[in-house]
Amino acid sequence: MSLVARYLERNGIPTMVMGAAKDIVEWAGVPRFLFSDFPLGNSAGKPGEPDTQRFTLDLALKVFESAVGPRTTVQSPLRWTDDGDWKQDYNNLARMPPEEVASRRAEFDKVKQVARDQRQKAGVA
Repeated sequence: MSLVARYLERNGIPTMVMGAAKDIVEWAGVPRFLFSDFPLGNSAGKPGEPDTQRFTLDLALKVFESAVGPRTTVQSPLRWTDDGDWKQDYNNLARMPPEEVASRRAEFDKVKQVARDQRQKAGVA
C-alpha cells in the first residue's frame, strides 16, 4: 500500500495511509501517515467499536488536510489497552494455550487447502 501511495502521489493524486506498522510504512516514505498503535489489521480502530473507527477516520482526514510536508506522521492518541501488554500477548505462541494454537493451526490449514483446491481447479501449479 505504501508504494502505491507513493506512485499515486508522484502522479498528482494525494494519499493518506492509515496503518499499524510504523517502521515499515515510514521506511517506505509515504507522504501522509496516521499511525495507530494497534495490532496489525486494526489500523482503522477497534473491531466492533464504531466510535473508535469514526474517531480514527476523522483524525486521518484532518491529517490529510493539514500535513505540512512529505513524510508527515501523526500518531493516534487511542490505545488498544491502557498498559500495552497486548504487544507481549498478541499472536505470541509461547503465551497461548495449546488448544488455541491447535485451533489456529487447523483454521490456517483449512484456508491453505481451499487455496490449493482453487489453484488446482484453475490449472495453476
